[in-house]
Amino acid sequence: MALIAENKKAQFSYHLLEKFKAGIVLEGQEVKSVKMKRISIRGAFVILKNEEVFLIGAVIPPYQPENLQKEYNPQRTRKLLLKKSEIRHLIGKSKQKGLTMIPLKVYTERGIVKIEFALARGKKKFDKREKIKKRDIEREIKRTLKEKLR
Repeated sequence: MALIAENKKAQFSYHLLEKFKAGIVLEGQEVKSVKMKRISIRGAFVILKNEEVFLIGAVIPPYQPENLQKEYNPQRTRKLLLKKSEIRHLIGKSKQKGLTMIPLKVYTERGIVKIEFALARGKKKFDKREKIKKRDIEREIKRTLKEKLR
């Protein structure tokens, strides 16, 4: 599994409930561009429409800008490939208030571009502050332990 892109803000901004893996329907030049790690999933999200799953807001710039098709859109909506049972599960979960689906990682598995996304609930501001405080406290503890060992 070769990691291509990662949404690092996702774990800070959301409580991740369940993770899913899916294939992405891409055009030929998009595959080459993604494998060159030229994809951004920051601000992207996943939606359900007519029992199909789509990735919205991901930016894949053209592989060769000089040979670009006139109608190419780097932010177009891309279909995700999941099993029917997983889609039904997501349909049931997405009806709950406050849940959203956000992409976490884009990677290749045996040469195929895949995406990992999560069913998530947004964190409140105080949750984020608590996490920052805990991180700072842990950092201070580690720092003092290192100084005592010297």
